[in-house]
Amino acid sequence: MNEPIYRGKDLFRPSAFVTAAALLAVEGVFAAIKLGAAGLFFVVGLTALLAFPAMYLSYRSWTSVGRAGITLNWGFGQGRTYPWHEIRWIDVRETRSRGSSSYAARIHLPAGKRRTLPGVASSGMYPNPNFGQQFQEVVQWWEHSTHPGSRIQPPRTLRDKLSPQVIGLIIGLVLALGIFVAVALASAA
Repeated sequence: MNEPIYRGKDLFRPSAFVTAAALLAVEGVFAAIKLGAAGLFFVVGLTALLAFPAMYLSYRSWTSVGRAGITLNWGFGQGRTYPWHEIRWIDVRETRSRGSSSYAARIHLPAGKRRTLPGVASSGMYPNPNFGQQFQEVVQWWEHSTHPGSRIQPPRTLRDKLSPQVIGLIIGLVLALGIFVAVALASAA
């Protein structure tokens, strides 16, 4: 079998960069109107400082599947290879948000650790028409390289049941409650 490499840059569409540039331009116009030249440079510069490194790293990320195991690289360094005997299970994580779904292949390791496979994903913003085929290739390598007795499906945990939106809502409520309590205590003193 050939050893496939799934690259993050294969998921990007040119329209995503055009959209990011357009949003940055709109942000710049509003910042210039409301905050002046200094505010414009601060807001646009801070946005670029946060957004472009993240885009660059995801553009450079990749997953390689071969005889040694699965190698994951998140955009810097040589990546990390997880040998086949350490991989207990492979599945797809589905995340729903605003009426659309995103899918990401992930591996389960001993002690309950999980690792998402960069480049083996699909979403509304970055659709991957070959996602199912790529996932099946990874699973076939895993099944070919491991003994059936070492394949252990992990039990669902609370983390599997909670979506990122629910976690964000819980964190937001806790922060709001904390601020409310801090203000109430400060005004009572």
